[in-house]
Amino acid sequence: MSVNSFSSLSIAARSLWSKSAIEGPGHNLLAHMLDVAAVAETLLELEPQSTLDWAAHAFGLPCESCARWLAAFIGLHDFGKAIPGFAAKWPVGREIIERTGLVFSERACRQSNHSLATAALLVPPLQKRLEVELSWLRAIVQAISAHHGKHFLISERQSGKPKGESQGWFDARECLLAAYWSVLSPSGEILPRELDIVAVNWLAGLTSTADWIASNPDWFPLGERHEQLQTYYIDAKRLAALALHDIGWKKARALLEDQNGTAELLGRIRGRPTAPRPLQIQGDQLLQTAKGPALLLVEAPMGEGKTELAFLAHLRFEAANGHRGLYLALPTQATGNALFTRTQRFLKSFLTERTDIQLVHGGAAMNEQVRHLRNISHSSEETLSASAWFSQRRRPLLSPYGVGTVDQALLATLNVKHHFVRLWGLGNRVVVFDEVHAYDTYTGNLIVSLVRWLKAMNCSVVLMSATLPRKTRDQLVEAWGADSKLVPEFDYPRVIMIDDQKTKGVHCPARDLKPIELNGIHESLDVVAEKAIELIADGGCGAIVVNTVNRAQALYRMLKTLRDDAEQSLHLQDLELVLFHARFPADQRGEIETQVLDLFGENDEQRPRAALMIATQVAEQSLDISFDFMLSDLAPVDLILQRAGRLHRHQHDRPLQHEKPRLWVAGLERDRLPSLEDTAWGHVYDPYWLGRSWAFLRDETTLRLPVDIDRLVQVVYSEAQMPAGLPETISHFIEIEAYGDHLGEEAGKRQLAANVSIDIDAEPLEAYSNLPYGGDDELGLRNRTRLGADSVAVVPVEVTECGWKVGDVIIDPRCVPDDESAKALYKRQLRLGRKAVVKHCQHSELPVAFAEHPILRHLYPLPLEKGVGQLGAQAVYLDSELGLVYVDGASE
Repeated sequence: MSVNSFSSLSIAARSLWSKSAIEGPGHNLLAHMLDVAAVAETLLELEPQSTLDWAAHAFGLPCESCARWLAAFIGLHDFGKAIPGFAAKWPVGREIIERTGLVFSERACRQSNHSLATAALLVPPLQKRLEVELSWLRAIVQAISAHHGKHFLISERQSGKPKGESQGWFDARECLLAAYWSVLSPSGEILPRELDIVAVNWLAGLTSTADWIASNPDWFPLGERHEQLQTYYIDAKRLAALALHDIGWKKARALLEDQNGTAELLGRIRGRPTAPRPLQIQGDQLLQTAKGPALLLVEAPMGEGKTELAFLAHLRFEAANGHRGLYLALPTQATGNALFTRTQRFLKSFLTERTDIQLVHGGAAMNEQVRHLRNISHSSEETLSASAWFSQRRRPLLSPYGVGTVDQALLATLNVKHHFVRLWGLGNRVVVFDEVHAYDTYTGNLIVSLVRWLKAMNCSVVLMSATLPRKTRDQLVEAWGADSKLVPEFDYPRVIMIDDQKTKGVHCPARDLKPIELNGIHESLDVVAEKAIELIADGGCGAIVVNTVNRAQALYRMLKTLRDDAEQSLHLQDLELVLFHARFPADQRGEIETQVLDLFGENDEQRPRAALMIATQVAEQSLDISFDFMLSDLAPVDLILQRAGRLHRHQHDRPLQHEKPRLWVAGLERDRLPSLEDTAWGHVYDPYWLGRSWAFLRDETTLRLPVDIDRLVQVVYSEAQMPAGLPETISHFIEIEAYGDHLGEEAGKRQLAANVSIDIDAEPLEAYSNLPYGGDDELGLRNRTRLGADSVAVVPVEVTECGWKVGDVIIDPRCVPDDESAKALYKRQLRLGRKAVVKHCQHSELPVAFAEHPILRHLYPLPLEKGVGQLGAQAVYLDSELGLVYVDGASE
C-alpha cells in the first residue's frame, strides 16, 4: 500500500507529534520533518553552484540532485521523536497516541532524548532502504542528530535506544520513514566516499539552521496544511522561500560582474577617485591570475592600503570561485567597529539589492550603526540591513557579510554548542584576518587550525600584517597545505599567493618615508613627563603609549598638574590632554575614541596647536591617527614598529620643530635593561621577547620604514644570535632565565591549543572523544579563544535613595528593568581583570535587575557611593577623567 497522504498513514504514525500546542493536536512529526527538508533544499538552492559542487564531491552525491539528497537526510533529524520517552513529554499528545494502541512502558520512557534516539535508531532502517556503506551512513546520521548543538560520543549512542518498546513503535517509525522517503525520493546513484569531519560538521550546521527556521510557527503554521504529502512538501518550499525572504537571506551573487581595472575598483571601494598604490596595483595583478580558492599573504607597513587590497581580493576571489560572502576577522571589538564602517561603504558601492551585514562581537547589539541598519531592514531605499534573525546568538556568521573579532570565527573549531553552525556559515567564503601578528602562541595556533578548516571548506583566505615573523608565516602556509620551504623569497613589502597552480608573489615598493630618530630614556614617569613637556613646548601633536592603565593614569595626573600650574610658561595653557585606555565605561570610551580621531585623524583643519594623547595598547591598531612625535614604553619590537608607524600615518604638513619624526622609548637605555617586574611590563609581554627587542634596538639610532620593519622583526623573532657586547648579567637574564621560561610557556600554550581544538584529521566518530565541551571539563581544559587571567564585565551604578542610577536612568535592583533602561546599563560596562574583583563577582549572586534581563545577565553591578565602591577586597573609584582607578594598597 502506497503512502501518499496524511490519511493513508497508519493511525499510530500519524499521531506522532513534533511540536506541542496550547490548543489543538500540535504539529505532527512527518509534517515537521517535511518542513525542515523544504527549508534545507530551499537554502541550498540559494547557494552558488560552487557550494553544491563542493558538497556533491564531499558526500559522493550526484551533482544535479545533491540538494534534494541532503535535504532528504536533514529532514530525518527528528526521527528519534518517535519514541515513548519523547512522546510522553506532552500530556495531550501522549493521550492521542495512547488511543491508537501504542504503549508507554515505564522502562521505555526513561530514554527521552530525541536527538540521541535519532543517532541510535536511524541507521539500520535507512541502510536497508539505501544499501550504502555503513560507515558513510553513520557519519550522515552523526551530523543530523547533532542539531541540538552537540555531537554524541560512541558511548552515549549506546544508550539512545529505548528499552522495552512494544512492536507498535517500530512499525510506526517504519511507516513514518516510508512516507517521508516517498515524498523526497531523491534520484541518482550515491557513490559513497569516506566522510571526513569537515563534511560531517558542514551538514550538521546546515541541519541546525534549517531546523531553526522551520520550527518558527509564524512561518510554518502547525498542522497538516495539505492532505496530499507531495502537495504539502511543495507548499512547504513556498513557505520556506517566504521565510528566507523575511529573514533577508538572498540568492548568492558575485559583487563583481565585469573585469574592472584596479583604479576604478579602488575608487568605488573608497567612495571617491583614488590613485592606487604599488601594493594595490601589483597585488591586484596577482589576484587576477588566481586559479581556484587561494591563500593571500599581505605583508606591508601601516598606511599602504592593505584593507583596500583585502576588499579587492574578495571581489576577485568571489568572481573567480563563486564564493558566497565575506568575513573580516579583527583582533579587538574596537578594530572591528572601525572596519565595519569602511566595509559598509565598500558593499554599498557594489550591491544592487538589499543584503545583510552583521557586526559580530559581544558588544554588537548596542552598536548604533547596527541598530540603524536593523531599523531599515525592509527599506527599499537601502542596500544594507542587519537582520534581527541573523543577529541572534550563534547566527551572525550565517549572514553573507560580517565584520567582527577573530574569536567569533575561532569558536567554530572548538567544541562549544552549535560550533558547526559557525563552520557552515564560514564555508565557501572569503575570510580576511587583519593584524594576524597580534596574537600569542595559543590563539595563533587556533588560527592555524581554523585556516586548515577554511581550506577544506572551499574558502579563500587573506592574511594581513605589517610585522609578521617568518616562523608564523611558515605555520600559516603549512596550514594551507603548501610547503613553506618552497615559498620564494620576496623583499618586504610583499604579497604572496598560493592557489591551485603554484605559489607566486611580488615585492611592492612602499612610500618613501622620512627616517625616524630613535632615542632611549629612563622608564620613570618623571623622566617621561619631563621629556613630553619639553617636546610639546613649541606645539605639535604627540602621543605617549604606555603598557599599563595604572601608568597611563599616573602620567596623565602628572601632565595635568604641570599644565595647570600657574607658574608654567604660557605655551602649556592651551595644551589639550587626552587619556585613552580600556578601563573607561564603554560609552565614555567610545566618546574618547571619537575625540582621538577628531584631534589626530586625517583632517588637518581640526588638528590642535598643541595636544598630547596618553594611551595604552588601545591606540596601537586600526585607528586612523597620526602624530608629530611619540614616546613609548619598551615593548616587543613589532609593537614598537606599529607605534612608530603612527608618525607617518598621514601626509600632513609637520610643524617646523617636529619636521623630523622622533621616537623616544622609555626603558631603552643602552647598558641597562629596566626591571620588568617593577614596571609590570613582564606581566604584559613575554620577558624573552622584551629582552631580545631591547638587545637589538639598543644600538639603533634611526628607524627607516618600511625597510627596517622586516629586518628587525625577523631578527628578533628568529633564533639569530644576540648582538655582541651585551652586559653579562643582562645576556644571562635574556638567554638563560627568560628563554627557559619562554620555552616552557610556549610549549604549554601549543599543547593547550591542540588539546581544545577539533582535529580536522580525526575520524568523525572519534573527533570529540577527548575534547572539553562548553566550559571546563574534569581535566580543567577550557574552550576559550584567548589565554590570560579571567575577567568580568561590570556596570558602575551610583547608589541613591531612589535606587541605582546611571545617567538619567534609575532602576530598582529588585525588579527587572525595561529594555531602554537595560540598554543604558549595558552601554556603561567595562571589563576588569584584577583577581580580587573577578573572584568577588563570580561568587556573588546577581540582583534580579541583572539576573532576569537577557542583556544584563552576563554583567555584574558595581555599586558606587560618591564614585567609590568595593568589590570584595578591592576598593575602586570611578573618575570622570581617569576612568576606573584601583585604590592603592588594596589587596589583590
